[in-house]
Amino acid sequence: MRVEPGPGQESVWDYPRPPVVVADDRRVRVWFADRLVADTRRARRVLETSQAPAWYLPPDDVDLGLLRPGSARPTWCEWKGSATYFDVVVDERIAHAAAWCYRSPTSGFTEIADHLAFYAARVDRCEVAGVDVTPNDGDFYGGWITPDVVGPFKGAAGTRGW
Repeated sequence: MRVEPGPGQESVWDYPRPPVVVADDRRVRVWFADRLVADTRRARRVLETSQAPAWYLPPDDVDLGLLRPGSARPTWCEWKGSATYFDVVVDERIAHAAAWCYRSPTSGFTEIADHLAFYAARVDRCEVAGVDVTPNDGDFYGGWITPDVVGPFKGAAGTRGW
């Protein structure tokens, strides 16, 4: 089941449980409707066993004028706490519940407080260090799959119980 990582790669099966937050200074960008929504070199990755990393971007590096409170109900993460969702809105285009954040995360995750994470499948494009991200399968996990990370990844049909 596990894919062995090659040189310069990491396996999600080597990520810890409970998850950890890791600073990452690679350039991370998000686009929607031909607008740059976020651009940072101060991202945080949350690494958890079997899941593609979720990237959290500081609010100062996100165009908050393109976000509005979403209609999606808050969700609960056993590790991070309650997540709040946002729609990304550019002119007439709306990406519903495309971003989320933890306003008051649990003690192990305070460094991602108010940072925004984006579902790559709900916006037009996400990029890490100039490379397009592959969206995580499914509609629950918002991890970003990049060439330096191997799986298999939790999220596709039949993997929730892993």
